[in-house]
Amino acid sequence: MTLPPLVAPVDALSDDERARTARHHVLAGLGEHGQRRLRAAHVAVVGAGGLGAPVVLALAAAGIGTITIIDDDVVELSNLQRQVMHRHADVGAAKVDSAVRVASELSPETVVRPLRERLTRENAAELLAGAHLVIDGTDTFDTRLEVAAATERLGVPLVWGVIQEFAAQVTVFWSAPPQGADAVVLADLYPPGSVGELPTCAAVGVFGALCLQVGSVLAMEAIKLIAGIGDPLLGRVMVIDALRARTSEVPLRPARATAPSMPTPPAEIMIADLEEEMRAGALLLDVRERVEVIGGMIPGARHLPLDEVLTDPGALEAERIVVICQVGARARRAAAALCAVGADAVVLTGGMVAWNAEQAR
Repeated sequence: MTLPPLVAPVDALSDDERARTARHHVLAGLGEHGQRRLRAAHVAVVGAGGLGAPVVLALAAAGIGTITIIDDDVVELSNLQRQVMHRHADVGAAKVDSAVRVASELSPETVVRPLRERLTRENAAELLAGAHLVIDGTDTFDTRLEVAAATERLGVPLVWGVIQEFAAQVTVFWSAPPQGADAVVLADLYPPGSVGELPTCAAVGVFGALCLQVGSVLAMEAIKLIAGIGDPLLGRVMVIDALRARTSEVPLRPARATAPSMPTPPAEIMIADLEEEMRAGALLLDVRERVEVIGGMIPGARHLPLDEVLTDPGALEAERIVVICQVGARARRAAAALCAVGADAVVLTGGMVAWNAEQAR
């Protein structure tokens, strides 16, 4: 469903900006009028890392008038594998400084407001003040909760994306959308208490090129909302499986309206319990990808990739199943699907990361 544009257009573009953005002007539905809306827009980007970096590049190139970039971190050498806004010479410098540089080099008329601060509950409203739209590119769920809460209070749309290993999710949350559209917020996707301790990218890795893809989608969703074109991801979650080059979509409805009963999360066991499970005859099921298990599996485990488990969870015949992945996220999805068809499935807490740490002792 196409939504009304977020902002009124500026009166006119400069000659240089009209020439620079000429390919937008001939796009059906966007045109020069839409480009003038982009020039009038103020977008706040929280996080200047793997997602925030390509977002800033894309927004500046698109001609967004004002970009506020919020990040308190400095560039590290290991960032350069995926945070494409930064360069080797930036190591040790503030990440927000890169945003100022690249935006001016791409779009001299774009104003960048660098805020070298960590967004918190106390300062969120002040940091996001004046933004028509917010893009969340942060890397901890605690910060994501604060960003979401702030946008809900402000009533502005939140373009949201998350990456872990080779997988990603992208959607749009909006607590006060235009009439005719349902309000969808973060709690509809992740109800309070449903998210445990998530692994960092340092622990499980992140596919660098996927950051560019997801960052591009985040920027496109922002542009569509600002200009009032296309069908934004409000009420839908895009799910990307980079290893299998698959993109799917999951509907997202307001939990407040439908009040569905939430399934009980699958039980989990610790590494210390694994030996007893094996003696009792439990099936150890490794749901990682084929390229991952080359590096080793728990002895006696059976390998079946997650997508094959989800395709036919009833095909596994075992009285007890211990599901294993790299850290636990995929194992929880698999175990939930198995439990839904009546299997007795549990998750190995910490997955292969915990197993390997135990073996190294």
